[in-house]
Amino acid sequence: MSYVSEFAVASAEDAVRHFRKRLSMETDCADVHAAMRNGDVDFVLLHAVGSPEMFATRHIPGAHHLPHRQMTAERMAEWPQDTLFVVYCAGPHCNGADQAALKLALLGRPVKVMIGGMTGWQDEGYAFSDTPQHAINAR
Repeated sequence: MSYVSEFAVASAEDAVRHFRKRLSMETDCADVHAAMRNGDVDFVLLHAVGSPEMFATRHIPGAHHLPHRQMTAERMAEWPQDTLFVVYCAGPHCNGADQAALKLALLGRPVKVMIGGMTGWQDEGYAFSDTPQHAINAR
């Protein structure tokens, strides 16, 4: 018996429930990039970590800079209550996106984490931006 088969395989029904739930809470860089490329952006992309200066030097195009520590009901009132937020951070070594997602969910906001973050975006070969017009902190 291998390590792969050591534990029983989930039933198809359990697998469907598991993956449906997982996909309801996350997206990936390829899906975000495709939505941007196709003009199907039905979400607000939030860069959830770092300083305004770091954001200004490199971020995902179209993203708003709003660190998770600054996410409050008052701050989020800028967007309608049903706005879907997609949050990302530096990458798999960072939990800023998870912290942002938790805060937004506690505020009753729809949210997904973009798995991979900046590292995943770079791994996919997608371009970054250094245009700071979406820096919420600069307003």
